[in-house]
Amino acid sequence: MDAYDVLRAAASSVEPAVLATVVGAEGHAYRKTGATMLFAAGGTKVGSLSPGCLEADLQMRVPHLLESGGCEIVTYNMVPEEDAVWGEAVGCGGKLRILLEPATGLLRELLRTAYGLLEKGESVRLLRYSSGAGIRYGLKPAADEGTDVRAGRVEEEPFFEQTFSPRPRLVLFGAGQDLDPLFELAGRIGFRLAVADWREEAVNAERFPGAELAVGSAADIAAALRLQSSDYAIVCGHQLRKDREMLELLLSVQPVYLGVMGSRKRIDYLFEGLPKPPFVHAPVGLAIGGEGPEEIAVSIAAELVAARSRSRAGKGAEANAGVGRLFGGWPEPANGDAQADLGACPR
Repeated sequence: MDAYDVLRAAASSVEPAVLATVVGAEGHAYRKTGATMLFAAGGTKVGSLSPGCLEADLQMRVPHLLESGGCEIVTYNMVPEEDAVWGEAVGCGGKLRILLEPATGLLRELLRTAYGLLEKGESVRLLRYSSGAGIRYGLKPAADEGTDVRAGRVEEEPFFEQTFSPRPRLVLFGAGQDLDPLFELAGRIGFRLAVADWREEAVNAERFPGAELAVGSAADIAAALRLQSSDYAIVCGHQLRKDREMLELLLSVQPVYLGVMGSRKRIDYLFEGLPKPPFVHAPVGLAIGGEGPEEIAVSIAAELVAARSRSRAGKGAEANAGVGRLFGGWPEPANGDAQADLGACPR
């Protein structure tokens, strides 16, 4: 969830920082294996590993780690009956192992490289190998079993690896005033945004900062944005003919998710003679009884999260998650399931 922001911060800043990564989770955990966070020397934090219970303790470890240059694994036991400190204080019921590494030297360079590849739409794997009392790093394309981009040895088995994937793109067609809450919320939950409309005055960088923008007919928009089957899209133009044209085009693209805004009667008009494959959600959003732009945006955002989770599960891996060779991966491990201990860093 936070991996893109963490990589961007590591790539854009020269301030000394420590990278924190969940390398093991047992029982209930707020974040899963592979979740990551960046702690800057000056106190700035990017990302989250808990609802706020652990971050202060982790931040206190930063000066020592930056001074020593070494890594550390911290184990937090939040089972009330097992740990009198964290268990009684937090009571979440799970256990977390968090790897802390100074984001300096080769690791910082690889984080910058990973961010650059994500910006180009490429997924990468960060590999960690045991090297005495420390860690040796490698980076390779996510689908490549060959040579690392940097460092690492192919013949070795990494003790932990992390896959970083580009943010999925959400294309919003129709820039009415009710789009603003959805635009803001979709960006906050990890989507890369594109906004399209037939009205030039409705689409501008000041209103939609950081988004791809396209204006014109449905064909013009498709060409400008290079619509792909990996996209998510929402049709919310509130203009029947314009929405129908965009809908026909998007059905031919077959995106991961296609939401259509409107009443059921309007949806029937829009889809007259058109198929409704499983990726279509019309009317868009979960049925939470939302009213007004803000509540409707919440219902749509929740549906987008669900669709994204299903898509990732269907590909056999959770994006931005650690591969479970050592500690287990996406599914929540049962309480008490012990796995191999990591010997690369002190505790």
